[in-house]
Amino acid sequence: MTEPNGPMLDPDDEPGGSDTEPGGPDRRRFLGYLIAAPTLAVIVQSAWEVVDGRDAKATVPSAPQPAELFDLGDAQNLAAAPTSGLISVRVNPDGTASFALPRAEVGQGITTAVTMMIAEEMDLPMDKVRVTLADARPELMMNQLTGGSNSMRSMYVPVRVAAAIARQRLVTTAARLWRLPPAELTTENGVIRHASGKRATYGSLAKAAAGKRTTRLSATLKPRSEFTVLGTPRNRVDAHAIVTGRKAFGMDLQVPNAKPTMVRRPPTINGTVVAVRNAAAVRKMPGITDVAVIKHGVAVRGDTFGQCIDALRALEVTWGPGTVDGESDTTVLAKLRKAALPMAVPPQLSKTIDAEFVFAFASNSPLEPDSAIADVRKDRAEIWASLKVPIVAQQDIAKRLGLPQHAVKVHVRQGGGSFGRHLFHNVAAEAAEISQKMGKPVKLVWSRADSSRQGRTHPMCISRVRAAHRSGNVLSYEQRHTSVETDFGHGFGEVLTATAAKLPVAGNLTVAQTIFELSQSSPYDFGATTQLLNEIPLKFNTGSMRNIYSPNVVCARELIVDRLAAEMGKDPVEFRRKFLDDESLRAVLDKAVEEGNWGRSLPKGVAQGIGLASEYRGAVASLVEIDCRPETVNRKIRNAVTGPRVTKALMVVDVGFAINPRGLEAQMIGCMNDAIALALTSSLHIKDGLPLEASWDNYFYTRQWNTPLDMRVIVMPNTRSTPGGAGELGVAPAFAAVACAYARATGTMPTRFPINHGKLAFEPFPAQPSTPQSPTGGLDRAY
Repeated sequence: MTEPNGPMLDPDDEPGGSDTEPGGPDRRRFLGYLIAAPTLAVIVQSAWEVVDGRDAKATVPSAPQPAELFDLGDAQNLAAAPTSGLISVRVNPDGTASFALPRAEVGQGITTAVTMMIAEEMDLPMDKVRVTLADARPELMMNQLTGGSNSMRSMYVPVRVAAAIARQRLVTTAARLWRLPPAELTTENGVIRHASGKRATYGSLAKAAAGKRTTRLSATLKPRSEFTVLGTPRNRVDAHAIVTGRKAFGMDLQVPNAKPTMVRRPPTINGTVVAVRNAAAVRKMPGITDVAVIKHGVAVRGDTFGQCIDALRALEVTWGPGTVDGESDTTVLAKLRKAALPMAVPPQLSKTIDAEFVFAFASNSPLEPDSAIADVRKDRAEIWASLKVPIVAQQDIAKRLGLPQHAVKVHVRQGGGSFGRHLFHNVAAEAAEISQKMGKPVKLVWSRADSSRQGRTHPMCISRVRAAHRSGNVLSYEQRHTSVETDFGHGFGEVLTATAAKLPVAGNLTVAQTIFELSQSSPYDFGATTQLLNEIPLKFNTGSMRNIYSPNVVCARELIVDRLAAEMGKDPVEFRRKFLDDESLRAVLDKAVEEGNWGRSLPKGVAQGIGLASEYRGAVASLVEIDCRPETVNRKIRNAVTGPRVTKALMVVDVGFAINPRGLEAQMIGCMNDAIALALTSSLHIKDGLPLEASWDNYFYTRQWNTPLDMRVIVMPNTRSTPGGAGELGVAPAFAAVACAYARATGTMPTRFPINHGKLAFEPFPAQPSTPQSPTGGLDRAY
């Protein structure tokens, strides 16, 4: 349904009157504004929708859960609505269209999707659309936040409307100049034509079509039946630059006089500097220009990064305490168990399944090392970094520097990955602090050890589940998720605080609990269903890694679903079919079962598993096959964790409308590899208040030897006219599928993840110096 703040419709039109798709925007007329500018520029109001709940039809139906009625993406749209009209499409004299995207590109492909939207509505070749990343724009408020798989949900209609109005303005301008009716003109590949032979390029009309004053206009979007770009598989617009090494990421940027800078860090998380005993001597080392004490370390600036590493390793520092000194996996687990909320339904008059699942800390470090450039002067500052919430970064950095916000310019750079890490701006803030103290521009890069040990982690957590069943029905399902505190001080908290009065979540919930309620829902009719979160205030550097709570919550749930099926003597697929109350999930499940040949004969120690999840107005079924035979589990890779291997993986996905099916396929492949890592190999081991992992060599994200040999993605036919979220959608069901397959292959339900967490396959680097010595060879490390 359409909310009061959007979309804005032409008052002369009947909303949706000729739309052949229920809830679809294509045939409605939207308002936008031609703004005063040298060439054609259009801004537009936003549109967003809330999906109504469904009626359950099982024997013991479950009441609609908050996330089914109003999810996290709806909350983000609500917060962004007041300023969503402040984005614009511009037409340039060279015939190109420009758009400054107020979201961050970190590899998810949103610049390609936005390019497709503009190309479609303007009848313009994709190579004539220029999408860049917008600098921090305070006037956008909550409309410049990248997270929650919300970019396409929030941008799909506004960008198309702006492009449609721009095209319409060009057509009416040509018609006026030629003294012809606009209806007689056609557009194709950036050219306007008339049957008489008259033609004009968009570029030739860009100035004539420009507005001298702001004027309200309206336009109708192109119907899906006429799409030639949207909904078709397209390569990424930056694919060639990436594979040829020409793509410039955040750490590739060079700013004049911004010299390499690194930091010696404490032996515990968030420790502080008490004294530096040899700063003068380190300043005299080759290439070193500056040494400065900062909040959580000692910074060194030099001519090369190698010289910086030598200098920071030579520093003699006395350290103060950190925020979680002495904590370990064991101590944290004990505190989580003590804080777990009680179950509400007593195990009486029915059979119950009770289980506890433990999930280790996981690293948020992206493949690209954390980096930022800062040039801080007395009266102003300029920052360059990959940032998902640049306005919050700008506000915080200005406050730290003692400058007015308008004096701090923040440039958003494309990032080489994120995992949620770039929601936080502490690298940029630290660069600004260093530049201010040194009085010089700096290019700060964190070492791998910095990112692993002092960066962001997905918090350790436990999930307890109780399911009661009797006479072939599930009477109640309770899940109590207990986690180390997740830090939402990056922008999500501000989004929810700003819109709290309008959120349909009852009670006095914290930001974390609100996010949990707006993202977690069970798709099964399991009677009285409750899922609750409690967090303990341990001050690790945590973050909302890809899919936030869902991978752990869904993994625990789907394992219990398999247990319920076994106790009732049902096939796991047939059991799910019986209790599912989500038609989209039923459809992707049926497709996965058909295409994945569910139930086929497999050797002992090899098994299939299936997992389901719906979130972000999308649905995914994942079906995998895992090999747990001794010859596979015990295969040897030097200094590595191998273990079981997922040999076949299938993802079936429905996101409503797939803007770019090829991009969606890539997202699902990434989600599967994330899931395999979380299920089998990748975690942080905490000892004495610090992760033992200090490099990617130590942290066993899915490697080539654990990647499925057979990986398929099936994108379901479009079921809606608007897209759901996709960037995080596949992690949870894929994680669950791997766990369920492992349980069936071994005959034992796993309860600790990753299953290889107990194996430490490397010799940890010392806590001090904080950055290990750079390797001098390399050939001996090659595989």
